[in-house]
Amino acid sequence: MIEIYGTLGPACAKQETLEEMLRLGMTGMRLNLSHVSLPEAATQVELLHAAARHTGTDPKLLIDMQGPELRIGKLKEPLVLSEHDTLALSQLQLPPTVEEALEPGQQILLDDGRILLECETAERARVLRGGTLLSRKSAALPGKNIRLPALTQQDRDNLAVAADYGVSGVMQPFVRGREDLEAVRAALPAGLRLFAKIENRDGVEKLDELLDAADEIVIARGDLGNAVPLWELPVLQKRISASCRCRGVPFMVVTQMLYTMEHSPVPTRAEVSDIANAVFDGAASVMVTGETAAGEYPVEVIRYLVNTVKAAEKLAEHTA
Repeated sequence: MIEIYGTLGPACAKQETLEEMLRLGMTGMRLNLSHVSLPEAATQVELLHAAARHTGTDPKLLIDMQGPELRIGKLKEPLVLSEHDTLALSQLQLPPTVEEALEPGQQILLDDGRILLECETAERARVLRGGTLLSRKSAALPGKNIRLPALTQQDRDNLAVAADYGVSGVMQPFVRGREDLEAVRAALPAGLRLFAKIENRDGVEKLDELLDAADEIVIARGDLGNAVPLWELPVLQKRISASCRCRGVPFMVVTQMLYTMEHSPVPTRAEVSDIANAVFDGAASVMVTGETAAGEYPVEVIRYLVNTVKAAEKLAEHTA
């Protein structure tokens, strides 16, 4: 069966909740280390291990690294941004390398593209698409190529203790080429699998060389959908899936698979169709993120994800 991953977070950080999710068929969990370190997340990790012991299961634990992803800094309080507002860019506490790239007309995508700003000057921006912005959310500058190291110091610190926490795999974000994966491999503890997240144009263009360097490819549609016009994203997903199948490299599909279930107990028809299509394309694994980490119905999310995958797998077996 296809691997079914949830994401650890406050919404599911109870042993009984995790036990329900594991009994339903969840086979692994992702821990996002963009905001915390492994030691800081020790309580959540132990809850997963305790739930696994109690249910007699052996879920995989993937850690999602910081990597070369651009993020805003830590805000004193959430920023409520309304359309046509202007704000001082210093409020975002962007990295210096990003601030240097800002100029009039430059767009800034925040929080996986949910919020869109446009620079009026290098110091101020106008809100084109508003929302509530929280600390450490992603930032992207369309059209700009900002180079950052493949691993942060916190990434290296997390890798050094990964085995102590039962980590089975590492997700490297914003892979730009084989050299990024080689840098991670050099720091990777023995036995851990390396997942290459394709979420920028560099990753798409260098896919061929990544297929030999990664244990699994991740079609990370959140930021990938910021890097290209959104209507091109389904075509890219199909192209990446086909390349992985051709080379015999497993791949994962992730991001917004059951997005509406963050606040709804039932998914849309489009969402369950999306999951089934990932199965028909040959995905080795599927993953939900905010749906289980911060949503209102983490158990129901896994129920729908598992049942949809099973139904699609059954059809795929009959038509193979």
